[in-house]
Amino acid sequence: MLTLYYAKGSSALAPHILLEEVGADYAVHEVPIAHGAHHEASFLEINPKARVPALMTPNGVITENPAILTYIAATHPQAQMLPDTPFARAGADALNAYLCATVHVAFAHLQRGARWTDSEEAQAAMKAKVAGNMAECAAMIEAHYLTGPWAMGDRYTICDAYLFLVPRWMAKAGVDLADYPKLEAHHNAMLERTATLAVMAIHGI
Repeated sequence: MLTLYYAKGSSALAPHILLEEVGADYAVHEVPIAHGAHHEASFLEINPKARVPALMTPNGVITENPAILTYIAATHPQAQMLPDTPFARAGADALNAYLCATVHVAFAHLQRGARWTDSEEAQAAMKAKVAGNMAECAAMIEAHYLTGPWAMGDRYTICDAYLFLVPRWMAKAGVDLADYPKLEAHHNAMLERTATLAVMAIHGI
């Protein structure tokens, strides 16, 4: 049994969707960030970084979306969610790293500026840059990562559940998804999948 620690509408959507896609035997444990539950001692024992998602496995806890997504796919090989050549696998890892280290961080400046500075003026300046930075990220994905119809081409992989988060971040930043037809088509295709809809219902989306 796996247990996913999540907050509704957070980046935990990605592993939650993948757990559904692979037919995993799992449970979920909500960590309401709005109520400060991620700073409670019981959760800090799970993830001292005070972040979601976190995945409890029979061998211990895994944090960070790229690692969690890879673990879920690797432990459910029948679902064929990992690319099957070293080069394609490296491409998937590169996309997930970009989403984690660049795109998500760019979006986080909208609401989490206090992570980087205590200055209200600096936080406001960071917020003002978010829409432009997210537009640049979307253009990069559109031109260089999304090979279509799925993130890695013809087959749904670990990247697709993660990429599903990007249009949500874009909308919150005020970036029009319609300007990026490949991303928009991918988003619409995700919305047709049973796993996506099931998880969205749990998250209240």
